[in-house]
Amino acid sequence: MYTLVKKGSMLTASLAVSITSFAQRNVLDDYIQQAFHNNKGLKSQQFELTQSMLALQEAKSLFGPNVAVLGSYTKSKGGRTIDFPIGDIMNPVYNSLNQLTNSHQFKSLDNVSVQLNPDNFYDAKVRASLPLINAEIYYNQKIKQEQISQQQAALNVYKRELVKDIKTAYFQYYQAYQSVDIYRNAMLLINENIRINESMVRNGIRNNTALYRAKTEQEKITADINQAENNRRNAKAYFNFLLNRELDADIQLDSTLLNTRAYLPGNDISGREELQQYKSATKALQLNEKMQRSYLVPKLNTFIDLGSQGTFAAFNRDTRYYLFGVNLEWNIFSSNKQKYRIQQANNQVLQVKNDADKTADALQLQLYQSIQDYQTAIANLAAAKSQLSFSEKYYRDQLKVYKEGQLLYLELLDAQNQLTQSQLKHTMALAAVQTAYANVERTQAAYDISEHQ
Repeated sequence: MYTLVKKGSMLTASLAVSITSFAQRNVLDDYIQQAFHNNKGLKSQQFELTQSMLALQEAKSLFGPNVAVLGSYTKSKGGRTIDFPIGDIMNPVYNSLNQLTNSHQFKSLDNVSVQLNPDNFYDAKVRASLPLINAEIYYNQKIKQEQISQQQAALNVYKRELVKDIKTAYFQYYQAYQSVDIYRNAMLLINENIRINESMVRNGIRNNTALYRAKTEQEKITADINQAENNRRNAKAYFNFLLNRELDADIQLDSTLLNTRAYLPGNDISGREELQQYKSATKALQLNEKMQRSYLVPKLNTFIDLGSQGTFAAFNRDTRYYLFGVNLEWNIFSSNKQKYRIQQANNQVLQVKNDADKTADALQLQLYQSIQDYQTAIANLAAAKSQLSFSEKYYRDQLKVYKEGQLLYLELLDAQNQLTQSQLKHTMALAAVQTAYANVERTQAAYDISEHQ
């Protein structure tokens, strides 16, 4: 029996706390790198970042020339006409000339009626245009650049949250894994109790009451083992889900990861990407305000057309042409429309600055609370360690007295349950310290989220 108690003690001793710092990568860091490459939620964030980068390239392309081929063909009949009475004007003159020359050299002319709508007419050209002055294009490009910075910060926020979730899930799985072993060790103790009670019943030292109670406890622990194994399966599935792996994939456990850090990573929130998001958003909105004010700057574009126009199928030196021009647009008055747009843009800047200050206060509170939670977890771990030590000693003493026939079985069972619960609390306290540290690490943006191959 003492050997079984020592086995349970060694089980929790394998998770013993030591003071150390972590300067090198470990198995959990490798899992995090896998998540950085495989997590689908992170991939969605990366797609959005790529979208922002492409939008910037599109904005830059607006400064370049645009070349387009334009063409039209018109076939028409009817409509308005221009009438020119050339026959009425020239025929009397021609008649007089024919009489003077005694000839028919000058023919009679008909009046002319020209249709205004072009008939059987084409116009084909290549147009090249280029913006020379356009403040909206300039500020739009600057805004797109800030939106990239904002999206990169959002990607890093997701990464940090993913790191915290992975670490929490890892230690929850570790806790569930150890809980199964603890309950199995408790089952070994119960089986040993049943063996002792059966021997005492055979020797007439005890009646069947203690034996029945031990078998009842055996069934209870069987149910506890079933529940613990289910918790372990669920914890494994969630961890693998975060890494986008098969839900039942094996997880490598490392007891050294349960060591307590000798220091906290920092005590400020200056590295939080949430603040960088607001910083970029503020710059983007300030640029938007400047863009609204730039309505007074004229827009100047130039263009050149190279083409041909004439009746269908006709193409010669007479149909070919070029056309060069400059377009100017200068808004002078717009019934205060731009004034109100500027005021709206300024209001957006003030709003996002206020939101940034509010978020900074919330992050500072989050940091304070996470540090307090970590310190509490450390204190609880020390208490759990002491409780486990006392429970082991208490159980050994009670077992010795029980074997001498001087103790009720219920008292021995109570000591055993205390030992099992102390082992579970110690395991929970170890995991709680690590999850609390992961939360501190998250609130201080301390973990290196750069990706490694």
